[in-house]
Amino acid sequence: MGYKKGLVLLGLTLLMSSCLSLTLVAAGGGGDFYRDFDLVWGDNRAKIFNGGNLLSLSLDKTSGSGFQSKKQYLFGRIDMQLKLVAGNSAGTVTAYYLSSEGATHDEIDFEFLGNVSGQPYILHTNVFTQGHGNREQQFYLCFLVDNTPIRVFKNAESMGVPFPKNQPMRIYSSLWNADDWATRGGLIKTDWAHAPFTAYYRNFNVNPISSATSPFSDDASWQANEIDANSRRRLRWVQKYFMIYNYCNDLKRFPQGLPIECKRSRV
Repeated sequence: MGYKKGLVLLGLTLLMSSCLSLTLVAAGGGGDFYRDFDLVWGDNRAKIFNGGNLLSLSLDKTSGSGFQSKKQYLFGRIDMQLKLVAGNSAGTVTAYYLSSEGATHDEIDFEFLGNVSGQPYILHTNVFTQGHGNREQQFYLCFLVDNTPIRVFKNAESMGVPFPKNQPMRIYSSLWNADDWATRGGLIKTDWAHAPFTAYYRNFNVNPISSATSPFSDDASWQANEIDANSRRRLRWVQKYFMIYNYCNDLKRFPQGLPIECKRSRV
C-alpha cells in the first residue's frame, strides 16, 4: 500500500509459490524485528530468530499467534516479505494490516485466505476510514509479477468520503483459524493433520517521509512517485483477470445505490 497524493495504492510482488512481498506505507526506523515489533499473542507460537532478521507465526488446533509494531506510522513506505503457509492451507487466514485505534479508526487490510494444495490463495483487501469499511476487493494470487499495484483507493473527500491521512497506524499481523468462512465459504475445513501451520516474515524496511513533504504537499519528489501509465495498465490487467469480487459492482449488496466513491474508482 502506498499513500500517493490523493490516493491509497496497494502493491504486491509475488516472489515464488506462496512467498510474496507486500509494499505498504508508513514512517519510522526499520530492519530489526526485536527492535520494531512485539509478539502480542500465541505464546511461543510467535518467534523472532536469526538475530532479529526473521519472524514466524504458527497456528495449531489450540491457538494462532500475532505481532504488532512498536511504533505508529503515517507517511512513507514499508516493505515486508511474507512467506505464506505452504501446502494445504485451507481454513487458515494470514492477516497483515495497518490500523489506528478507536471507534473511528482507519485501517488498510490484506488477508490471505488459504486453500487446498494446488489451488491459489485468495487475497482479501479492505479499506476503513473513520471506522467505516465494507470496501472489499478480492483477487486470486496466481500471477507472477514484480511491483504490480492491485488496488487504488482515491481521495474523495470532496464528495464527503473520509480519507485515511490523519491517524497514525500500527502494523499488525496474525495467523488464525477461520474455517467457518475462509475457504469456499466454510465448506472446506482446516486439516489439523498438517498442523502446525507457519508463516514467515523477513526484510522489514521503512523509508520515512517527513510531514514537511507529506503525500498531500506539492513536493516534486513525492509527485514523482505517482502511479504512472505503465502501472495503471498493470493495475487494470490484474483487476480484469484476477479480481473475483469488487464491492463497487455489488448491486445486490447495495440496493439503495453503490457507495459514492465507486463513481470515481476507475484509474
